[in-house]
Amino acid sequence: MTRPIRSYVLRQGRTTPAQKRALEELYPRYGIAFSSEKIASARKLVLEIGSGMGETTVAIAKARPEVDFIAVEVHGPGVGSLLNAIEREKLSNLRVIRHDALDVLGHMIGDGTLAAIHLFFPDPWPKKRHHKRRLVQPEFAACAAHKLEIGGILHAATDWPEYAQYMEEVFAREPLLEPAPAPFSARPTTKFESRGRRLGHPVRDLLFRRREKAEAAR
Repeated sequence: MTRPIRSYVLRQGRTTPAQKRALEELYPRYGIAFSSEKIASARKLVLEIGSGMGETTVAIAKARPEVDFIAVEVHGPGVGSLLNAIEREKLSNLRVIRHDALDVLGHMIGDGTLAAIHLFFPDPWPKKRHHKRRLVQPEFAACAAHKLEIGGILHAATDWPEYAQYMEEVFAREPLLEPAPAPFSARPTTKFESRGRRLGHPVRDLLFRRREKAEAAR
């Protein structure tokens, strides 16, 4: 899957001394370098795309110690914060990749290897001229579906109603996906989500699972 248009912009943000130290000292320990080598796990494996500052990632990983989690994030401060949390909580089932999620999904994740994909509050790119930057596109849905094991869950969440409707339509059109009755893991409420609710933004969770066989085109 190749998309020359990135779904993110690397904004200049302040990196604290603690985050900088984590990037320098902890990433070699808890990070995974981007490569063309497929990630292997003897246990259930979950990929989180866009882990932000990592609060949700850490909470879910702590609640599911029997599952391996990989968080993908490009922004330095968020990666640094997550690395510090992994160290502080002594989490052995959570690792981080600082790279573009589409590249990671396409090159480092084998087909049928993921128990779940978490996509929580991706940038909605609300202006119409920016919709081409949205991560969720038909190509993404197809790639994500192939990476999931049979019955694996794609769990997306957003507080932008128009983006929720758009994502639902894209996922529903993917022949390998069908609506799922429940998430793989409970999703904790994040600070970002709480802020959105205070602003009156309705939060929607979208749940789809990998079919055994592709359904006829809809």
